[in-house]
Amino acid sequence: MTAPTLHDAPVFGWDVGGAHVKVSMATRAGVLADVAQWACPLWQGMAHLERAIDAMFERWPAAADPAARHAVTMTGEMVDLFADRAEGVRALTRALAQRLGPRTMFFAGDAGWLARSACAEHWRKVASANWLATAQWVAACLPDALLVDIGSTTTDIIPIVGRRVVARGTSDAERLVSGELVYQGVVRTPLCGLAHRIAFRGEHAGVMNEWFATTADVYRLTGELWPEHDQHPSADNGPKTQAASRVRIARMIGRDAADASDAEWRRFAQGWRREQLRALETNLARVVAQDAALAAAPIVGAGCGRFLAAALARQEARSYVDFARLAGIDGDDATRAEWVSTCAPSVAVALLASMAMKGAGGNEAHLSNDASARAA
Repeated sequence: MTAPTLHDAPVFGWDVGGAHVKVSMATRAGVLADVAQWACPLWQGMAHLERAIDAMFERWPAAADPAARHAVTMTGEMVDLFADRAEGVRALTRALAQRLGPRTMFFAGDAGWLARSACAEHWRKVASANWLATAQWVAACLPDALLVDIGSTTTDIIPIVGRRVVARGTSDAERLVSGELVYQGVVRTPLCGLAHRIAFRGEHAGVMNEWFATTADVYRLTGELWPEHDQHPSADNGPKTQAASRVRIARMIGRDAADASDAEWRRFAQGWRREQLRALETNLARVVAQDAALAAAPIVGAGCGRFLAAALARQEARSYVDFARLAGIDGDDATRAEWVSTCAPSVAVALLASMAMKGAGGNEAHLSNDASARAA
């Protein structure tokens, strides 16, 4: 078999987070071919990223071809492995470029695509820009929308008006103020971060400020969390079963699982679900208040917790669009759609990079050493 040329070699989109690495493969024509996710507890060391890269090469040997293009976005620079975010960007871009090759380009939002050599100086453009990649792809597909990407750890609520991303915040710090970033997800969030008091058997009990249970326990009991997305250890490093989840959530209010029936603990889990939805509703309302055009905008759901985005759409009487549909995935292929939506930022950077290359008339997108230049 002949080696792929620059015009037909695949494009790999990377989303390097603090807890997972997600990678998508697309053709130069912009057709999504495959997607995968690996657990990567980056705060425990760069060796976890190296192992994820190894797994990617094992899955897709074509990724090692010199003609392959790698397009990267990240949030992993936030982990406490690094002294600060600038160091995190430098370390991650260096490690990725060394393993993936000189054709690696880094997503910098409105600044376009940067070569690794430009990332140290312009690290603020590269840091935690994965939400913007997803939003830019949604904006290319829909005139007005509310992107609600609910992952294992965080939620992004991004407004799109007139095919433009109109988020008020650009950094994580600004987006936490605007409500466009909510530090809640459906796997890793400790339950004591959802509520200080919660209803059980008709009374409201105080919640223990201990990492006894996480949202993964809640959604195991509601049956909404795919086992494939349940990639991190439980709070007590115990089994990830419904029985073990009942033990953990009972501890949150000073009880044992034997104190109530399985049905009661399932109702208790639904109560935690309502608390999380309430927090997301509050922030959604804050974002919607920015622009009258958002009053009737559909919700675009992404992330492994997009079942909550669909629930928000029902509560708000809004139409709902799954991100996978905007990536060209037939809704009849439920498993593929699940992974495409879960890995939305990696899908987005792969498709955006393919689009940039097509816009260049089939030539390589220009890699800039200056943040003011865009991919042509």
